Amino acid sequence: MQNPVRLPKHQRGLPPRIAPITPETADAEQKQLLEADSIGHLNVIRSKLKSPALYNSWKSLSGHVLRRNSLPPRDREILILRIGWLNQSQYEFTQHVRVAKGVGMTDEDVARVKAGAAAPGWTPLEAALVAAVDQLRFDGMIDDATWSKLQAHYSDVQLLDVIATVGQYNLISWFLNTLRTPLEPGVAPHPMAD
Repeated sequence: MQNPVRLPKHQRGLPPRIAPITPETADAEQKQLLEADSIGHLNVIRSKLKSPALYNSWKSLSGHVLRRNSLPPRDREILILRIGWLNQSQYEFTQHVRVAKGVGMTDEDVARVKAGAAAPGWTPLEAALVAAVDQLRFDGMIDDATWSKLQAHYSDVQLLDVIATVGQYNLISWFLNTLRTPLEPGVAPHPMAD
């Protein structure tokens, strides 16, 4: 298995390439969308809102993946954390460690996410989830052996949600890394790979 992407240390701590909007910098349309979004205080949302058209289109998929996903919340967060880790997305990984802990994941679970599918302590299904993320990220598809393990536990709809979850959070990791979207004030960054 390939190692996670390593962001050059000189990229860390630099100002954003495109700064998230603020209530003061938002135009009328952006301000209306910002006020209507329940998580509009997050810089990921404020960065997407630079383009209201992109924000509106993206909101449907991201809303499905995070709020209407057919997977159990723990399984969803394993997928999200693993793709965030592989992409070394400081913002995404840090924020979803917080979400994952809210659905019962522990520090040990987070450490296993970083270590990969072979880490001791995973259930067979959880190990298959982690392997599926790695395969999607590095091979562009889930192999037959991993697919069979997932298929033994999930419906067709849930299998689609596995792929969509990894794809959505792969894209958001690229977005956040490329823009250098900062964490919100007061949010401590999670340690990443060096």
